[in-house]
Amino acid sequence: MQPPLTHSRGSHSFGFGWLVSHWLGSHWLGSHWLGSHWLGSHWLGSRWRIACCVVCVLWAGTRALGNPPNILFIYIDDLGWKDPSYMGSDFFETPHLDRLAHDGMIFTDAYSCAANCAPSRACVMSGQTTPRHQIYNVGTRARGESVHRRLKPIPGTNTLAPTIRTWAHQLQSVGYATAAIGKWHLSKDPTDFGFEFNVGGTHSGSAPRGHYPPHGRVPGLDDAPDDEYLTDRLSEEAIGFIGRHQDTPWAIYLSHFAVHTPLNAKRELVAKYRAKPAGQLHDHVTMATMIQAVDDGVGRIMDQLKAWGLARNTVVLFSSDNGGYGPATDMAPLKGYKGTYYEGGIRVPFFVNWPQVVSPAGRSAVPISGIDLYPTICEIAGVDCPETQPIDGVSLVPLLTGKTKDRKDRALYWHFPAYLESYQVFDEQRDPLFRSRPCSIIRYGRWKLHQYFEDGGLELYDLDSDIGETRNLADELPDRSRELLAKLESWRQRVKAPIPTEPNPTYDAAAEAEAIAKQLEPVHQ
Repeated sequence: MQPPLTHSRGSHSFGFGWLVSHWLGSHWLGSHWLGSHWLGSHWLGSRWRIACCVVCVLWAGTRALGNPPNILFIYIDDLGWKDPSYMGSDFFETPHLDRLAHDGMIFTDAYSCAANCAPSRACVMSGQTTPRHQIYNVGTRARGESVHRRLKPIPGTNTLAPTIRTWAHQLQSVGYATAAIGKWHLSKDPTDFGFEFNVGGTHSGSAPRGHYPPHGRVPGLDDAPDDEYLTDRLSEEAIGFIGRHQDTPWAIYLSHFAVHTPLNAKRELVAKYRAKPAGQLHDHVTMATMIQAVDDGVGRIMDQLKAWGLARNTVVLFSSDNGGYGPATDMAPLKGYKGTYYEGGIRVPFFVNWPQVVSPAGRSAVPISGIDLYPTICEIAGVDCPETQPIDGVSLVPLLTGKTKDRKDRALYWHFPAYLESYQVFDEQRDPLFRSRPCSIIRYGRWKLHQYFEDGGLELYDLDSDIGETRNLADELPDRSRELLAKLESWRQRVKAPIPTEPNPTYDAAAEAEAIAKQLEPVHQ
């Protein structure tokens, strides 16, 4: 059923009351206009006549605006750009996500704000690029072998500052019920950051002891049955939260631990994918079961929303926190994977399904970033972004509604003043020892420039003709390189981005060269 117009929750009321306090009150017919300029004693005088007028205004407003939309933000961990079937996977299956994507708008040039988990999530929650919240990496320790690092990295922090207001705070301020379900990774508890309900969220970045129980001392998961798959449980928790809040607007941050390591297959699906012919792009059986578990859960949630009459008033946003896990998936034709700042490490699947607002079969190639989700979610909910902190993102609503088709003058930026060591694959990164060394990146239109701080290296790519970043044009197009570098440097000054410059006293050039040669030996044999 649709939420009744008279239900109250706390100090916020919904339906008539929500429209008065939120839409009519703060956007058009607030106390200043109604009270002193039209319906005050100055003009009408009679309380009875005022009440009649207010009722008429409320009735008209309710008819025009309806109830505030529910928001379901599905955030997958380490899902690659090509992993959903709607993006091109030839082995993984995501029919429920495919349907939602095709009924909404797909963004082909969507980017995470960082190449690994914690910084990307901090950007999404704060609406800020990494130099502002200063979470640059997973943890603050220096990564990789010390003798291979030429510079001392900037450690940053590993916890979102308590002074930061998240979009969940903003939604709570206008009466939304808010839930964080799954991975949090930014502090001990998401309930300190605008979420009233938490299942699974701690400072940990991985599935608690795996995707099957026991999960240890993790909020809401201590009663998990032995055979319960974690992804299934989180989907059911989302359904339960929706069921308890059918008569209020709600926002759920469904942040699955899947498909992050450890790679634990959903047991019931293993035989299916072992029997399935391998695709040319994808063939990883365990990953396929994990992705299907996510998709099956999305299907159950959508079926329940339809059964409760809530689907047409629910906005679904879907994305991933960074590129796919290199040993188990492939983002081809993109170069790179999680941890690299090549396209495969930061370009991610993203769509918005907004019934009656976003036309089906929409597709946009406008470059967008995870920082854009903050102002987008706020605008969908009809609440302003906070004035107490800078917001670097730009709302996607004009793109979603067709009011804007492009943003040609906007650049996207990344800053990573740290190190991220390799894992067992290293063929799509700058060198075999580190997925990323300290760097900054800019994408501006068709152009993308990498700047590396250890050696001053520049890499310039024309993504329109070379999406795989195979041909470095920095020397061929020096004017273009200088133009983008100037923009990048100007941005770093504006956001006070720290650059690592202090030499690492334990660095050993000979040891580094020997390690690189050793890593490359099997490639040449």
